[in-house]
Parts: sequence; structure tokens; C-alpha cells
Amino acid sequence: MSPPHPPHPPHSVNPAGSAGAVPAISAPVRLWEDGFAVDPHAYYEILRSQGPVGWAELAPGIFAYVVVDRRAALDLLHDTEIWSHDPRPWEATVSEDSPILGMMRWRPNILFADGQAHIRYRRTLVDAFSLVEPHDLRERVHRAVDILVSRFGPRGSADLVSEFCRPLMGLIFNNLFGLPDSESDRLTDSMAQMIEGTERAAQAEVEYGKYVLELIAAKLTERGDDLTSWLLDHPLGLTPEEVTWQVFMTLGAGHEPTANLVSNALSRILGNPAYYTTLTSGSRPVMDAVVEVLRYETPLANYGIHYARRPLSFHGVWIQAAVPVVVSYGALAYFAEKESRGAHHPGDASHLSWSAGAHACPVKQHTLLIATEAIERLTQWLPDLDPVIPRERLTWRPGPFHRSLTQFPVRFTARTPDQSGERE
Repeated sequence: MSPPHPPHPPHSVNPAGSAGAVPAISAPVRLWEDGFAVDPHAYYEILRSQGPVGWAELAPGIFAYVVVDRRAALDLLHDTEIWSHDPRPWEATVSEDSPILGMMRWRPNILFADGQAHIRYRRTLVDAFSLVEPHDLRERVHRAVDILVSRFGPRGSADLVSEFCRPLMGLIFNNLFGLPDSESDRLTDSMAQMIEGTERAAQAEVEYGKYVLELIAAKLTERGDDLTSWLLDHPLGLTPEEVTWQVFMTLGAGHEPTANLVSNALSRILGNPAYYTTLTSGSRPVMDAVVEVLRYETPLANYGIHYARRPLSFHGVWIQAAVPVVVSYGALAYFAEKESRGAHHPGDASHLSWSAGAHACPVKQHTLLIATEAIERLTQWLPDLDPVIPRERLTWRPGPFHRSLTQFPVRFTARTPDQSGERE
């Protein structure tokens, strides 16, 4: 059921810590608007004008605090006593047809767990992914790239978002978790709709759930050399239901953000002739471009959702319990770049795209390997990729959580992976 009234917007607190009669800081900043996708920095500026913690609307009628200050973000991410990841008290106030509930609904997995449950779930995932050898993962990425290039390579043109980055992650993650290539499109399509928070999000969540349930059923019947089987057989003894929810979260957390990481990096590389020239000559590693995206244009721009266990004053703002507190990694990146004026070493990894504290990404090295190998393999097969649209004219998908291109059309000399050429 929806609450009769929206939560009260945050108040500034006086030094004594009392909200008193101090007025609300502002009307909520609408992160669900199309304008946010067009120019998120303008929205981040409004949030920052409210202070370290702003007030936003994630979807019509769904309100949240948004942390836009690095120090405040680190304080929140490292404090497990005050902050919880369990959304159920908030969820009880939200209508079942909310378009973003699929991204925020409680499930018994690593993302929404606290304390010992979180430690247990995290241990199983870390152990399972440790069994994925880097050379094996590299081969899986190369195989997926080759499959996709064989489809669009002979044409001499492609949309790198819909024909490469998203289906690539569908093939890779579908393979890692143990289903045949024919099932990968189901994963890709449902994830895209869920993260956008559109009117189709609820149906996409159902479709994604069916995909995961069928995956678990297949592995309960017959184990394989895959992450799902390793999770089912882990010594900590997760139940099939618990494994289902770990897979549900891990596939989602890996697929869309990694696809967006690759597409955002490719758009920066190919949209900058000097960069691309040095890249193909071998003097500028792909990793620089990937880290640049993580630092300035992180794919999962607003997430890291927490809930205060009790009302409190936090960095000058009165925080109510059972109201989402979102960490804006996108705003943190934007203000870091603005304050430093781009004065970063190429390998600087001080960004918070991987989050921090107990819930920091446990498999970031796997993600980096997938992204860098995908870009390197693609640019080896198609060394003359040429954007059809300048980067400043590319459009971005709506939604409060991500920074994701709608399309990235390119042209190139037609070729197929069975032709000899640039690749060694």
C-alpha cells in the first residue's frame, strides 16, 4: 500500500542536533525525468546546493535522500551499526506496481543482508568466483566477442550498445552460470527493462525470475563446471532457495553495469581520435579508458541504498528511518573531476564505483578483466571503428540508477572473425 503522505523532506539540523522548526531544504530533485539522462550534472548541482545530503524522487512518489559528498559517503559505507541494507520497513510503504521496486525489493541475498548473513553470502560468492581462472574467463570473453562480430562484422556497421555490449554480457554471464547461448537473450532483455524502471519493469522482473528459476532447476538436476553448481555445492551449505537469490542478484549486478562500462568506455575511446590512435598503437592501455569511466562516468550512478536503523542527524541533515538513502557515485565522480580539474593519474583508482566498506564489490577484478578483454578483442577484429554520431550528441537511457547509452552506432571495414587481419 502507498503511504497517505510522502515522507517529510529532510531538515537541516542546528548544532545541538534538533530539527526544531528549520524549514525543509528543498523540493525533491526528480531523478526519473528525461532531463536527468540528458544532463545529470545539472541535477547533481541542485542536490549539492542542498548540502552533503540532498532530497530526491527516484520515481513518481518514491522519495530518497541522496549522498553527494565523498566524506559523507565514506562515513555511511563504513558504518554498519547505524545503517542497514534491509529495505523491508520501507518496502511496506510502497505500492506493488512501483516501477523501481524490482531494483530495491528485499531478497535474501548479499545485497540486502546485514551482519552474519551478509558475511555468509559474500563468502560463497567470493569462493565461487575464485574458481573462475583468469585465462578461462579471458577465453569466454573472446568466444563471446567472436560470436557477435561474426553477426555484424560482414555488414560494416553496428550499434555497439544493442548488438555488442548488452548481448556480450548476456553470452558471458549466461555461460558463466551454466546455461546455453540460446538463453542469453532472455537475460539481456529482462535486465535492460528492470534497471530503467519503466512501466515494463514489473513484467521484466517476472521474466528475469523465470530465467533464474529455470537455471537453478537445471543445475539441481545436473551439475556443471559453472558458478551456479559451485554455489549449490559450497561447504557453507546454502539452500537451493538461497542460491537462487544469490544468482538473481549476481547476474543482475554483473550484466547491466558491465555492459554500460564497456559501452561508455568505447564511446570515450572511439570519440577521441588521438586516444584511439594511441590505443591501437599499444601505447595507451585499454585499462586507462575503463578506469576513466569508473572515475568520471560510472555505469551504476546512483545506488548503494541504505536505511537508517533509527532517526538521526547525519552531516547536517535529519534522516528519517525507513526512507532510502542513496549513494550517488555519479555525483561523487562529477564533483571530484570538477574540483581536481581533471588532474588525475591515468591509473588513479580513488573513485568509489566499487563502493566501499563491507559491501564493496567482491569481484571487481573479474569485471575489469571482462571489460578490458572485450574492448581489446573487438578493436583487434575491427581496428577502424568509426562513430557515426559525435559523442556529445549521443543519447542516454532514462532512469535514476544508471548512466547508460541508448545507442552507439559505428561503421568499419566489413570483415568476419575467420578472416586474417589485425588480430594475433
